Amino acid sequence: MNRIFSGIQPTAKMHIGNYLGAVRHWVRLQDQFDAIFCVVDLHALTVPQDPEELRTATRELAATLIAAGIDPKRSILFVQSHVAAHTELAWLFSCVAPLGWLNRMTQFKEKAGKKREQAFLGLYSYPVLMAADILAYLATHVPVGEDQKQHLELTREIAGSFNHRYGVEFFPLPEPQILGSATRVMSLRDGTAKMSKSDPSDFSRINMTDDADAIALKFRKARTDPEPLPSEPAGLEGRPEAANLLTIYAALADISPAEALARCGGAQFSTFKAELADLAAAKLSPIAAELRRLLADPGYVEGVLRDGAVRARAIADPVMERTREIMGTLRV
Repeated sequence: MNRIFSGIQPTAKMHIGNYLGAVRHWVRLQDQFDAIFCVVDLHALTVPQDPEELRTATRELAATLIAAGIDPKRSILFVQSHVAAHTELAWLFSCVAPLGWLNRMTQFKEKAGKKREQAFLGLYSYPVLMAADILAYLATHVPVGEDQKQHLELTREIAGSFNHRYGVEFFPLPEPQILGSATRVMSLRDGTAKMSKSDPSDFSRINMTDDADAIALKFRKARTDPEPLPSEPAGLEGRPEAANLLTIYAALADISPAEALARCGGAQFSTFKAELADLAAAKLSPIAAELRRLLADPGYVEGVLRDGAVRARAIADPVMERTREIMGTLRV
């Protein structure tokens, strides 16, 4: 079976955008791949973090993934910093990755902005660590969002550079895993901005921990325009807030946007928002309930992560041993 690897940063709480855009697809991919999922706490350190908050967020994110359907018996779930292969392989890859490749990475330019000279090295070399995350497990496929496609291409280049330099065919060139209906969820306050955990307004997102009342309130307050929902997709042109709510509805109902409009087109937003809130609560409430149960049993969650790290190391350690042998480091 092909192997898939994906990671998510433990920053703040998971929201419906993370779930619909990635995690619900991860749950399905467990049936198709040898699946490895990682809470990438080392990537989170590219920006300043409060140590205690980071530890709490790491535990809570792991619990959320389990509650959402990541099965620790079918998949490997672990924390990045618990497997030393990630950082060692990142260093080894930094010795075969030209600076010019990293200089092309647009995400560093966007995040560093005008303060590039003050940015940390970790933010600049982030894509090399991402390559190590994937290739330490010889992963063949990686589900990536639009903002990570360039990083996956760099992973392929690094794997190819390593193989060419040492005359081997060791590291695979992982393929992007195309998700069946990738959903890009936007802010409830601005339909042109992606829903974000870092947005200061909690009303901009639906958190996975929100109860039915909070979900209903946030959708009622969600920004819309005065016109009713159209009956055809073309009618959403130039209406980002309407398109966003319709996208969320379609994803939760597991139907296409066109099917959602056929069902709800012509409705006033007051009616549609109420229906959307009921649907969201029905889908998310069981996850939230399971999450509360898991958070009340941190020993279980930590046990899952310990076991996951052991299983991850069982795969990564032989890969590292062979990598060292290929590169010529002395083993005594």
